[in-house]
Amino acid sequence: MQTSALSEEPGLEPVQTAGETPRRVGAFKGFAEQEWAPALLFFICDVICWVTIYGVLSYLRHDALFSSGFEFAVIDLIQLAVIVQALFIIGGYSSRVEMRGLTYTAEHIIAMLTALAISALILYAAATFDHAMKPSRSAVLASFVLFTPISMLYRRAMGWKVAKLSANRAFLVIGAGEIAAKFFREYRLSPNNQRLEFVDLNQTRVGQGISGPGTPLVGGDLASKLGEAAKRYSGIILAESMDQISPELIDCLVRAQFQRTRVYTLESFYEAHWRHVPMDSIDPFWPLQSGFQLSRTSPYHYLKRLFDVIASIMGLAVLWPFLLIIAALIWLTNGRPVIFKQPRVGRDAAVFTLYKFRTMNSGNADEEVDIYTRENDPRISGLGRWLRKFRLDELPQLWNVLRGEISLIGPRAEWVECADRYNKKIPFYHFRHLVKPGITGWAQVNYPYGESDEDAVEKLKYDLYYIRHYSLMLDAMIVLKTVHTMLFGKGR
Repeated sequence: MQTSALSEEPGLEPVQTAGETPRRVGAFKGFAEQEWAPALLFFICDVICWVTIYGVLSYLRHDALFSSGFEFAVIDLIQLAVIVQALFIIGGYSSRVEMRGLTYTAEHIIAMLTALAISALILYAAATFDHAMKPSRSAVLASFVLFTPISMLYRRAMGWKVAKLSANRAFLVIGAGEIAAKFFREYRLSPNNQRLEFVDLNQTRVGQGISGPGTPLVGGDLASKLGEAAKRYSGIILAESMDQISPELIDCLVRAQFQRTRVYTLESFYEAHWRHVPMDSIDPFWPLQSGFQLSRTSPYHYLKRLFDVIASIMGLAVLWPFLLIIAALIWLTNGRPVIFKQPRVGRDAAVFTLYKFRTMNSGNADEEVDIYTRENDPRISGLGRWLRKFRLDELPQLWNVLRGEISLIGPRAEWVECADRYNKKIPFYHFRHLVKPGITGWAQVNYPYGESDEDAVEKLKYDLYYIRHYSLMLDAMIVLKTVHTMLFGKGR
């Protein structure tokens, strides 16, 4: 058992007691450096902004509901709750989301359009039962139109300030071996820009680069670093094998976790910051861990199936003229067959036939030459490129959804040949068959189209994250990201 590094300075208390208050240079700086602070700031601004905009516009539009008091407050709160939920789903209250880029801007607009549609449905239902609950439609619409750009503007402004302050705080990484070095290499390729400080429990690599020359130097003196953790670090990351961790250090980390400093295992850091599961943390007992919601007896399992049936029926009923037009274009430009059929692997490794619009030139659709579809693949027809770009080739899969073979949301249903190949080469690949596959999914909206076995491993990390966090919230997030992908033509 490793001797605790804390024992080198027995007079130093490694974690602040509850009564101590760290000194801060400025009140806002100290507040903004807390992980929950941006969420609270954005929430307060959203409440003030929405209540002000909707109240003023309702007054100017002479909305009869405005003078009713209680009914107006109920309508106001309903819309605000829908807005907050939509923004929460896209990360609008997270300090880890880059809010100054075009991607977030598009997701913010889509979230507000979705919130407007849901609010309209709820308010229409409420007005059906109680005519006194009918607000001015123009006031509601104008409020959303104004709220959307204003809420983006103060997120950009405050997000820049919060990012600047948090950049001064590092993550303290406990570990200096290969596990920590591998984590550093992956962190360097991630969107995270906060510094990493490494500390060696054995004191043997102090002063050396964690992953060679030019990389962060490994430090020592863990006790003093833990003593200042609340002031200096955004969190503590445990990147060391468990047999190297002493009971004293574990006790110290537990107390830090329950006071002011977030302590991560590598698995929890990957899931919280990168939204995927590290393959190193997977073992045969992984699905037996607590927290999984995959049971067929779960209420959400039946709710999701009901939604799949309703959505697929409505989609086929509304889109059938559009489907016929696409089919006719394929037939006129590339002949028959119009529909591409292929055996795919579903839940519990059951094989079924999946239907898509054919996007490859006649005679090449079976992909016998290459199991991967490459960028600028010559087998894809001109029309097929446009269908893939906007994911329109996936529409016939609504029939598979109605039949119960796939869901609207889930891991990609792989071709039987690919699945057999991956099962032999990728450990625990079969875990992705614990859930029903889907037309769109967490891996599809977060990782580019796979072109290699290495890509299959990377996508599996996202699929396993979906399996672990299977929920309505995550499915809603996938829907919004899918809409973004379709609108901006990122399919292939």
